[in-house]
Amino acid sequence: MGDEELKYPKWQAPLQDLILEFDREKLSEKVRRVESLISERLQQLRQEGNGDGELQAIDDALRTLRIIKRDTLGRPHRPETDP
Repeated sequence: MGDEELKYPKWQAPLQDLILEFDREKLSEKVRRVESLISERLQQLRQEGNGDGELQAIDDALRTLRIIKRDTLGRPHRPETDP
């Protein structure tokens, strides 16, 4: 999917680039970049007071980042504890 097809290309395009990266060192750098872009966008959305559709897309992106960090970068996730 090209940038012109992305609804939120400012952070979705770098996320796509990250998903297609296989070099672990570059992957770590790209994870940090995407996390930073998403953090900046979340701050903007809070100030603007809108963006429900984008917030859902960001939630999905953060889920993807967690999976990449856990499965590809080997960063452990916190196991859920039984109640």
